[in-house]
Amino acid sequence: MAALSEEQREALINSAFEGKEFSYSPYSKFRVGAALLASDGTIIKGANIENASYGGTICAERTAIVKSASEGKRSFAALAVVTDVKSAISPCGLCRQVIREFCAQDMPILLVPADYPQFNKDSGDAEKGVKQTSIGELLPDSFGPEHLELPRGTV
Repeated sequence: MAALSEEQREALINSAFEGKEFSYSPYSKFRVGAALLASDGTIIKGANIENASYGGTICAERTAIVKSASEGKRSFAALAVVTDVKSAISPCGLCRQVIREFCAQDMPILLVPADYPQFNKDSGDAEKGVKQTSIGELLPDSFGPEHLELPRGTV
C-alpha cells in the first residue's frame, strides 16, 4: 500500500469531515462524507445525497469519484470515508465496485470514526481510531476493467 504523509492523511481526513457537512440525508439521517486524493494532490470532497426515490440516492464515495472523473481526474492516491458512527464504517458494495473501477487495488482507504481524533487508551495508538485498508482487501477476487480484455472462448 502506498504511504501517505502525515500532512496528506490529516488533510484528507479533515476534508472528509467537511464533505459530511454537505450531506443531504433527510430520510436515513445517516451522514457520510468522503474525500478523494487525486494523484496531482487535489482533494475532491463528496457527501451522500439521498432521494425520496431511494434508488436515486448516491453515496459520498461515489459522489467524490464521479465529481473527479467528470473533471478528467482519474488517477487517485487515497480515499477517506467518515460517518456519524463512532467506529470505522466500510463502503457499501456498490461503492466498492466503483472504487475498484477507478483506484489501484492497493490504494489506501481510510475509514474514520466520527469521534476522530481518538486515541486507543491501552496503546496510545497514533492512528487515532482510523482503520486503513484497500479495495483489494475490501473486495477480494473482484471484477475490473482488465477482465474485459481477456480472451473469450467460442460460444
